[in-house]
Amino acid sequence: MPEQTTLFAPATGPGRSAVSVIRVSGPASADVIHTLAGPLPAPRRLSLRTLRAPDGTPLDEALVAWMPGPASFTGEDMVELHLHGGIAVRSAVLRALADIPACRPAEPGAFTRRAFLNGRLDLTEAEGIADLIDAETEAQRRQALRQLDGALGRIVADWRHRLIDLLASVEAALDFSDEGDVDDAALDAALADKARAIRDEVAAVLADARRGERLRDGFTVVLAGPPNAGKSTLLNALSRREAAIVSSTPGTTRDVIEIRCDLGGLPVILVDTAGLREAGDAIEAEGIRRTRARMQQADLIVMLEGPEAEGVLSGLMPFVPVLQVRTKRDLDAGAVLPDTTIGISALTGSGLDRLLAAIEDEAVRAVGHGDALITRERHRLGLSRCREHLDRLLAGTALPELAAEDLRLAVRALGEVAGHVGVEEMLDRLFSGFCIGK
Repeated sequence: MPEQTTLFAPATGPGRSAVSVIRVSGPASADVIHTLAGPLPAPRRLSLRTLRAPDGTPLDEALVAWMPGPASFTGEDMVELHLHGGIAVRSAVLRALADIPACRPAEPGAFTRRAFLNGRLDLTEAEGIADLIDAETEAQRRQALRQLDGALGRIVADWRHRLIDLLASVEAALDFSDEGDVDDAALDAALADKARAIRDEVAAVLADARRGERLRDGFTVVLAGPPNAGKSTLLNALSRREAAIVSSTPGTTRDVIEIRCDLGGLPVILVDTAGLREAGDAIEAEGIRRTRARMQQADLIVMLEGPEAEGVLSGLMPFVPVLQVRTKRDLDAGAVLPDTTIGISALTGSGLDRLLAAIEDEAVRAVGHGDALITRERHRLGLSRCREHLDRLLAGTALPELAAEDLRLAVRALGEVAGHVGVEEMLDRLFSGFCIGK
């Protein structure tokens, strides 16, 4: 049901700028133009107007865009005011809008929420907007744009429509089962074939090694090794700033230090950790415990070689990839290293290009280039429930009533992914994380 309140908010960031955009959406949008800028301009055309407060005080020379619904972002009547970007100008216009009785300031995500409620977006597309706003790297941008374009929403809608057709067939068979003109065996065979095809398509999407979620969250690279192996020095060299304290005293790093960076368009989280050895005190023991925990959660471990490195990998999960790195090559450049070991010197920069290329290769292998369909754990849980219900359907139950229930539950699971059912709490969590004005 459409909202009756008209919302307004800045759609551009705070602070001084050349242009500031204020967005208005709701049934009183036309009244806002009449009050502040005079007659309505032609739809979807920028018109130069003098903005005036309700008492007639001039506010700014601005460009006004009128976008009548439902052909607008929110599906409602909308207005955009393109102001000069001074703080005082923006504040004066916002005060003038607040003086209009039907208007109120928008909360974070309010415009996108209305677009969803008015059927302009499904939930996966709304999430794509949130991810696009938060994107820090090129691969994240590509992935978010695919979601906004409906990559997952379209395929989920197709599965859902096909399952609804199957459900209709099963329910028809139940309704007319006493009339003797329904071939139960033929119906069961056709149902099984179609349900199996959808189940296999869902399973194929789920079998993606969680690339989408890992791309959203960042590819985690843990720098590990004994004390004084050069972990903090390497972190500073890769991040190109003094992010960690470097000292010749063993055990200087006691806690986990994380740095986010863009590597070849991929989001990478570099993690500096405490040196692995027999702890000298309780604080260092806690740091080592955290180090081992982060190593088991890592996407990649860069193990820095040193005389104390032997046995460091004990207790690690076997599926965590490891890059062996020999540091301080400026001190022993003549030493012969195995082909699988990368020699580097953080002091001179020697070998860092090769190390970065190796990390990038592992990141690409793990997260891809933004082509995953599933980007959130919520998507994965919904599709997993759908697959489970179809698996149970295909297990061979002879009761049509149970088949119909499994199909209904599979349809509902897909509906939750797209935001058609059961999303009230989810909406509050999602849209509260948006920027004001979006």
